[in-house]
Amino acid sequence: MAQTKSKSNSGRPASIQAGKSSGKNSNTSSQEQSSMLEELFLDELKDIYWAEKHLVKALPKMAKAATSDELRQSFTDHLEATKGHVTRLEKAFGLLGEKVQAKKCEAMAGLTKEGDGIIEDTEKGTLTRDVGLIMAAQKVEHYEIATYGSLAQLAKTLGKSDLADLMVQTLEEEKEADELLTSIAENNINVEATAE
Repeated sequence: MAQTKSKSNSGRPASIQAGKSSGKNSNTSSQEQSSMLEELFLDELKDIYWAEKHLVKALPKMAKAATSDELRQSFTDHLEATKGHVTRLEKAFGLLGEKVQAKKCEAMAGLTKEGDGIIEDTEKGTLTRDVGLIMAAQKVEHYEIATYGSLAQLAKTLGKSDLADLMVQTLEEEKEADELLTSIAENNINVEATAE
């Protein structure tokens, strides 16, 4: 049975959506399975590339909305790290011999929209807003941690250690950003916000 590379409404390759990448089809050769995994890897790379570029636009807005200097600085610092993630992803496309291409990441679009809602729903200059911004930012970090962890493992499975190394670098930076946000929340902001 021939595999098609057509796309459905979700933007995922039809072979992925149909569950044909499960390896359960005995007529599917290991070369075809590898090809489908490479297709999935590339599709997810396009997705996270869009997400990182979107964050480059969203982080300045979050920094501007933050009340505490420490949180504002963490967003500003993470903006620079995110620009580095974009560059690293562009390198990954090059290692694959593929054109750099973004595909809208619905998850990241939703997460940043939720962050916008927190800014709209909280009072300017309050630590309550900062608590909400930290929650929104950590949701983004957790999404990125899951994505880069999965991409690193998939790259290893495909025998692409150079790509796996790039994904692990970003994974570690995302984990550090998440830990910093937790520290900021736990060390003062959450407690001080209770007095508002």
